[in-house]
Amino acid sequence: MNKSEISQILESLKIQPEDISDKNESEAFRLLLQIIEILNEENQALKAELQKTRDELNQLKGEQGKPKIPIPKKNKNVSSENERKTYISRNERKSKEKLSKIKIDFTEDCKVDRSILPEDAVFKGHKTVVVQDITITTKNTAYKKEIFYSPSQNRTYTGKLPHEIEGEFGPGVKSLIITLKHASNVSEPKIHEFLKNIGIHISPATISRILTKKIDVFHQEKADIFRAGLESTVYQQIDDTGSKVNGQNRYVEIICNPFYTAYFTIPTKDRLSILDILQGGNTRIYFFNEEAFALLESFRLSNKIIGKLRDNVLDKVLDEKQMRKLMAEIFPDPNKGKIKRTRIMEAGAIAAYHSRTDFPVVKALLSDGAPQFKKLTEEQALCWIHDARNYKKLGPVVPMHKKELEDFQVHYWNYYRMLLQFRENPTQENTEKLSAEFDVLVSTKTNYQALNERIEKTKENKVELLLTLKYPEIPLHNNAAELGARAQVRKRDVSLHTMTEEGTKASDTFLTIVQTAKKLGVSVFDYIDDRVSKRFKMPSLAKLIETNKSSGFGCQEYG
Repeated sequence: MNKSEISQILESLKIQPEDISDKNESEAFRLLLQIIEILNEENQALKAELQKTRDELNQLKGEQGKPKIPIPKKNKNVSSENERKTYISRNERKSKEKLSKIKIDFTEDCKVDRSILPEDAVFKGHKTVVVQDITITTKNTAYKKEIFYSPSQNRTYTGKLPHEIEGEFGPGVKSLIITLKHASNVSEPKIHEFLKNIGIHISPATISRILTKKIDVFHQEKADIFRAGLESTVYQQIDDTGSKVNGQNRYVEIICNPFYTAYFTIPTKDRLSILDILQGGNTRIYFFNEEAFALLESFRLSNKIIGKLRDNVLDKVLDEKQMRKLMAEIFPDPNKGKIKRTRIMEAGAIAAYHSRTDFPVVKALLSDGAPQFKKLTEEQALCWIHDARNYKKLGPVVPMHKKELEDFQVHYWNYYRMLLQFRENPTQENTEKLSAEFDVLVSTKTNYQALNERIEKTKENKVELLLTLKYPEIPLHNNAAELGARAQVRKRDVSLHTMTEEGTKASDTFLTIVQTAKKLGVSVFDYIDDRVSKRFKMPSLAKLIETNKSSGFGCQEYG
């Protein structure tokens, strides 16, 4: 019997325990309905495990497993975006006139043939029709460099090329290649094919070199963007997605806020690797102050180890070499205590990061709650959309439980709407009111035990979910970081992986520039061309972040 059939049978019975007068019988029915839910969940899990085992056996016998038939989106979608959009009020967006966005390069009069006009025709002005067009053509230039020779000095004098010319391809070609690759997700073979069709004779190897070599100016732009972005808001958002470098699995970390998006490819997505990114690549150090020892206690290290560290490194700053030596002394056997060793290094590195004065330290981090993001910053914010997905994953079969889940979700999204309204008018009174309302929300008790357990987890995350009451500028969801991750995924769909570390670094740099330029309303091609041609007439994206950052919230705290 499948889930749908069970649901139909229970629906036909119309069992409502609260309608039963006898308390013992009512409680018995509640327990029986809970058992049905539990058994149904176990049954579904066992079916999935059984099918997985059958597929593995078939593969061992040289046969094929059960084909993976895509499930319609309406049945497997656990995203909460539809609910969020249903229960929030949106301000109407005023669309700009299309013509105001179009640059007019030429104006041409379309005259009426005077010979067809009657004698009483009177001129009434013009009607403007804008037609967008483009011309793609080569601009190949033969530079004749004068040569003079001085016999007395035995020296040759040669005319210099314009300062923006380097190699046999001009800035227009280079800028187009970079834009096609990183802004339009065009593969290198297709870029080569396109250039060949418009008369540019260039080798695939040269295209690859343009994309990865002599781009230090862009690497510096990325570093400047990241620093300016960290300084622009009290919080940062973070997410990650998978990638490959020469066939090896890597991870791309996406850090962003409303003004920028930055990308960093790393071998592992552990807490120390994320910490290295947050401190801008500065050399990692370890500081064992009281904060570090508080972290060690939260990591549940033994009093013996904590005591030994206090005796040896209290209030000391260690470099990597000194830290490794300390770990070898505490854990002589390299095959034992790996987790403890990591936690000690994390505690020291986090405390050192928080004490930095030479680089902006992130106050609050908004994430999906993944373990590697926790404890890195003084305060943590969690995404409401991720929290809501856990309710979407519940699949009750008992009609009463379905109704209770639906009712709770209505209450949930109504409260979410109240938080959105608070961000528009943050006051101390509203802070206290919403904090109390949250307690009411998570004190909901139902007959559906799985829902009660999920509500309890939401309750445990109160501080992280309600950090927006303290910093109203912090978003309620992590969609911006997820959209940043989606840009990396689209790139991966076109180019499965980068082949070298140099190419990976270039990919991160240009993806950072492209996504940041989009947020700031800057033409990607114009910006890249301005840098490649060495004109530097356009302000840097880092400067634009500084001039455009919000002045409404700043670092003011509420609640």
